[in-house]
Amino acid sequence: MTSSTSPQAHSGAADEEHLAALGYSGELHRHMGLWSNMALGFTYLSPLVGVYSLFAYSLSVGGPPSIWWLVIVGAGQLLVALVFGEVVSQYPLAGGIYPWTRRLWNRQYAWLVSWVYIWAIIITVTAVTEYASVFVGALFDIDPTPTITFVTVAALLLLALAFNYSGTRMLGRIARIGLTAELVGVVALGLFLLIFKREQPFSVFFDPMGAGGDAAYLGTFLTAALAGLFLFYGFEACGDVAEEVEDPTRQIPKAMILTIVVGGVSGLMSYAGYVLAAPNLQAIVDGTDTDPIPTILKDALGTAGSKVFLVVAVTAFISCVLSLQAAGSRLLYAFARDKMLPGSPWLSKVSAKHAVPTNALLVVCIVPMLISLFIWWRPDSLTRVTSFAVLGIYVAFQAVVLAALRQRLRGWKPAGLWTLGGWGMTVNVAALAYGIFAMILLVRPADAPAFLDRWIVLIGLAIVMGSGLLYLLIARPDKGSSDVAEGDAIEVAAHLRQIRAEAGVDPV
Repeated sequence: MTSSTSPQAHSGAADEEHLAALGYSGELHRHMGLWSNMALGFTYLSPLVGVYSLFAYSLSVGGPPSIWWLVIVGAGQLLVALVFGEVVSQYPLAGGIYPWTRRLWNRQYAWLVSWVYIWAIIITVTAVTEYASVFVGALFDIDPTPTITFVTVAALLLLALAFNYSGTRMLGRIARIGLTAELVGVVALGLFLLIFKREQPFSVFFDPMGAGGDAAYLGTFLTAALAGLFLFYGFEACGDVAEEVEDPTRQIPKAMILTIVVGGVSGLMSYAGYVLAAPNLQAIVDGTDTDPIPTILKDALGTAGSKVFLVVAVTAFISCVLSLQAAGSRLLYAFARDKMLPGSPWLSKVSAKHAVPTNALLVVCIVPMLISLFIWWRPDSLTRVTSFAVLGIYVAFQAVVLAALRQRLRGWKPAGLWTLGGWGMTVNVAALAYGIFAMILLVRPADAPAFLDRWIVLIGLAIVMGSGLLYLLIARPDKGSSDVAEGDAIEVAAHLRQIRAEAGVDPV
């Protein structure tokens, strides 16, 4: 006798059974496959946005050898992604960082980590839309006054909200469009510059060209680490929408790895292309040319070609904002679903028609808009306001890595359908070592005369973490949370193995 039930139906039933074993019933629709999920992470990572934003700065700090930070950080973040892959494969839950840290440690730990992470996402949304306004202005030949910038930021946020509100299927579709735009903007353009517009020899990547002056170059090179550290995150967004992905326990780890590998290669090709096509590279290194990419593009592509690139770039920026909003809203939804926030019933509301957390999406749209309104009032505050974001994301990432290592030392063997097997402990330790090294680089004092500007990154983290800890101690939001389990990695692993043994399903 043959069954009329499709493989997709079997997979869907297994996904819901896994979700039920973790204490939840599905409210969201599983409309994302592997490529839509990877596109979401890739457009959040956005090598086009990252390379453009940091190109001139990294060259002025460390010279052409700064490019090697893309390789170093890419390798380190791949280790983190592998750890995340094992965690999400056992816990394919919406919100990513919050449920992972809760189930690997406890609700108090998860609350503080998630508080830091949600603010990091909100500030990142603000920073990306602020940078995007520059591209929009250039596309339409509009001077980026503070008022024009704020209006553009508000329009981009509302456009992303409209797409996100339309449902997971639309989110995946726009993410795939953004992925295509990114690949055209970084890979195709990078190859074009490398092959047809090269002005510099490849040996330039081993020549500091005077960056750092007479000081030992090691310190200069370490300062240039931001070239990579600001680029390689976003892959965790693949896990934020876990309850909207088909076969998430297998597909999300693959999507995370693809995000890092494809994003890393794309960013490397783009950065290298810009360096080698720069007609006056020394001026960029010396800091006299602070916005060189438009000049490089106009020289290589002409005025019309530059406009085409701007259309591609604006598309990539919109997709990046869309992905950031989606990731932040799912974190808020997961947080509120467990009654861990004020107004949890309102924040956890899911649209009956589109199956998306509408109110959480609204928050991740409105709060960045309010921050941008403050920046409109104080235009010189953009760097100070947004400097905390990357460190906050790295802190949240390493909180997951540390919690996973803690459970491994207690005997946890991940029981998702995607595992590292015997390599798990080694990769986990290496990922934590890399993360500590990266955070040390991020909190190093900036080269600025004022105390506030020298230590702004660490001050920002202290303010966000301190306020979260204070609220946790006074209001005790963890006391009113649901009965969902915490710190149960070992028990859940045993339970899942038993279920799969009975069903004859093996990990891969």
